[in-house]
Amino acid sequence: MMTSNEMLKLINEQLERLSDNREPRHLYEPIEYVLSLGGKRIRPILMMLAYNLYQEHPEEILMPACAIETYHNYTLLHDDLMDCADLRRGCATVHKRWDANTAILSGDSMLVLAYQRMATCRADYLKEVIDLFTQTALEIGEGQQYDMDFEKRDDVTEDEYIEMIRLKTSVLLACALKIGAILGGASQEDAENLYRFGEKIGLAFQLQDDYLDVYGDTKVFGKAIGGDIISNKKTYMLINAFNLATPKQRAELTEWTQKEQFDKQEKIEAVTALYNAMGIEQLAKDKIAYYFEESKKYLEAVKLPAERKQELLSYANQLMNRVK
Repeated sequence: MMTSNEMLKLINEQLERLSDNREPRHLYEPIEYVLSLGGKRIRPILMMLAYNLYQEHPEEILMPACAIETYHNYTLLHDDLMDCADLRRGCATVHKRWDANTAILSGDSMLVLAYQRMATCRADYLKEVIDLFTQTALEIGEGQQYDMDFEKRDDVTEDEYIEMIRLKTSVLLACALKIGAILGGASQEDAENLYRFGEKIGLAFQLQDDYLDVYGDTKVFGKAIGGDIISNKKTYMLINAFNLATPKQRAELTEWTQKEQFDKQEKIEAVTALYNAMGIEQLAKDKIAYYFEESKKYLEAVKLPAERKQELLSYANQLMNRVK
């Protein structure tokens, strides 16, 4: 079986070769730029790992794997525009390097390219794959809208938040795994269990992002700590802090979230101190562990020998090992 590192190399090489010789170049250059910025390539690797559970040559589905990475990067391009973000992976975002109109149009074209690349899969699986891909794309848009709606609300519940991150983040990991299983000829039951495995891994992964934004090491995490606190992002941490706060703590938390002028470091330290007093750190760690353990139950249910699933399990463990 192929390792995840070998798959990563193949995916990056394929993405480099996928330069479209189409005109006008101002439309396609931003697409090539976005895909050249790197990243962990988690979704295409998961697709290939799922396929490799059933077939020996995961390179056979490189194009559908690149399709899901193209789609993922399209969502990031538009997210950056909506968030007015200046940087992505340490480089200027498309709307900063070019302009907002280019970001919209190139993003739209990326979405079409993702479908074109996904449609290269085997004809007998095409309808099932495209139906799943389309359903997933709709759900991701729904998750993004919920995320935007939550910015204007102070009463977001934990359940609402979990459903939002399931839609915005988890379903694409789940989709990648299920498409890999479908293309590999898995049974319907195995394909569904791999979908649920990805869904739970996705929840654990996003909750870990929330956790690391407060308690992570900048050198390991790869980005500055405290960004969610500064922007009052409705994360698992903040939602539970409001739910668990004493009247005094709630007043202090409210004061910090409503302040328009503040010292960033002072706010990060003050809100983190409130989280510490309420036990939010342990609460988050327990929730991450819960979803990770749940995910493993679905992988265990896949009707294959344990050694056949070891590479996928090892990769999942690697994804969840970002705390250290």
